[in-house]
Amino acid sequence: MKNKLCSKVVAREAVIGIIGLGYVGLPLAREFLKEGFKVCGFDVDLNKVEMLKTGQSYIKHIQDDFLKKHVLETKKLTATSDFARLADVDYILVCVPTPLGKHRNPDLSYVLNSTRSIAQHLRTGHVVVLESSTYPGTTEDDMMPILEATGLKVGVDYYLGYSPEREDPGNKDFSTGTIPKIVSGVTPDCLEVVDCLYREIVTTVRVSTPKVAEASKILENTYRAVNIAMVNELKMLFDRMGINVWEVIDAAKSKPFGFQAFYPGPGLGGHCIPIDPYYLTWKAKEYEFTTRFIELAGEINTQQPYFVVQKAGAALNQHNKSLRGSRILLLGVAYKKDIDDVRESPALTLHELIVKQGALVDYYDPFIPETGPHRHFPGMKLRSIVYSPAAIASYDLVIVVTDHSSFAYDEILANAQLILDTRNVYRLAHEKVFKA
Repeated sequence: MKNKLCSKVVAREAVIGIIGLGYVGLPLAREFLKEGFKVCGFDVDLNKVEMLKTGQSYIKHIQDDFLKKHVLETKKLTATSDFARLADVDYILVCVPTPLGKHRNPDLSYVLNSTRSIAQHLRTGHVVVLESSTYPGTTEDDMMPILEATGLKVGVDYYLGYSPEREDPGNKDFSTGTIPKIVSGVTPDCLEVVDCLYREIVTTVRVSTPKVAEASKILENTYRAVNIAMVNELKMLFDRMGINVWEVIDAAKSKPFGFQAFYPGPGLGGHCIPIDPYYLTWKAKEYEFTTRFIELAGEINTQQPYFVVQKAGAALNQHNKSLRGSRILLLGVAYKKDIDDVRESPALTLHELIVKQGALVDYYDPFIPETGPHRHFPGMKLRSIVYSPAAIASYDLVIVVTDHSSFAYDEILANAQLILDTRNVYRLAHEKVFKA
């Protein structure tokens, strides 16, 4: 059966099922389509499914023309909310969210609900691969018992593995098809059938167990979270000392070894870096271990929006104004530059905090025309203003939250009353510009 599966992969006869058609699942589907595979996408979001059926993209870096070609012409891409069709695919790749709960505990509901759906249609020869970021043990300790309850045996009747997503929206140097892919399997045969698929679209890196693969993903994002926390803490210290942290980082990165530059900001955003470290700290408690270093980094990063609000108040005070009653514009709400993704964006927290201070808050982001309710902000419904120099001039303070390349920074500087720059887009000192 293992050899038959791999032969189907090489012959492009294997059908790839992808559960979750968001910022991970849809780019992954694109890579398989490029290599001639048939892909069936599954999602509970009916709006996404209907858009894909007509070849419309809801992700900026996935082009409509590409989707139309494979939906309407080659007919190799289908999308559905009918999970009964899982029975018709050979590989099932799970790319669903793994958010945090209200108390920063892991929320595996999307993974476990998907696994239960898979179990209802699991058949001999199926290959199931989890891609969602999670704590070590999820694949074997949480997913496998649900699948084994069907009576089918892993490594004998079906195959199970873990291959962490490494998607980086907006990265012009690396994409899904050029970032090496870590692959793992519960058994040696599981590893072989997982690897034989992914190596057709990307360079693979084999590891011994799913727990190693899960831990590697956690390490990658914890590494970034901890280092960003360090520069965020130094930013606040150097601010008190009258030292420009951005100039300090530029000077330090001139060293050709032993230093990697990380940059401060208004807070952490995206689905991985603000979340993954908490999965590990939660799992560590099972082993009576406290991850103090990681938890401290989380505290520092979580406090950054509060620091920005404090600096906003200080900037206005210097011009005999207060936050209460002021008109504030957030420049950018995407969690990083040049993307249309607001997941965990610090802009959302900033908006709520400043509103609570009694200010009127708007935003401008050409990538995010409107943003609806979010997990932590269920009542939020905002719409971007229409940009114009006159509109910029009407605000008491403009806060640079996201440093999109398309912003007319010189024009904004010329027309703004005051600017709070959290991204160092204004490198030269200016009487209108404050740093945060």
